[in-house]
Amino acid sequence: MIRWLDHVNLRTVDVERLVAFYVDVIGLRRGERPLFDFPGAWLYVGDRPIIHIVWDAQASQTPSSSLRLEHFALAAEPESLQPFLGRLHARGIAFRQSERIDGGTTVVNLHDPDGNRLHVDFAHAAKAGRVDEPPERQQPSQ
Repeated sequence: MIRWLDHVNLRTVDVERLVAFYVDVIGLRRGERPLFDFPGAWLYVGDRPIIHIVWDAQASQTPSSSLRLEHFALAAEPESLQPFLGRLHARGIAFRQSERIDGGTTVVNLHDPDGNRLHVDFAHAAKAGRVDEPPERQQPSQ
């Protein structure tokens, strides 16, 4: 049974540029990576490596209109919304902020330097319970 997304693998010609974005802007940390025979980096939330960045000489260095990855999403602590928006403004990073229809989550959509779309979701404090691991889905009734 699938419980959660384990990681996303992003190919790039500029590993350090993507690492800097995900560390400095998104707030992940660079961590241990197995000894592969190609360059790359693993970026962590807590003890989980959620983004694997891999060097690929064939990857486009500039964002393109062709679909590579539609998007991936990260869940964030509600109190980190304003500091996150401040980092985006300070670095001149374009984003679109919206509220989910149910009013329980602020969604910030943006693109990384390679053009991959991601969104960071901030559940409103009043509706957000602290969850250290993704919640288990209930089994459908049979």
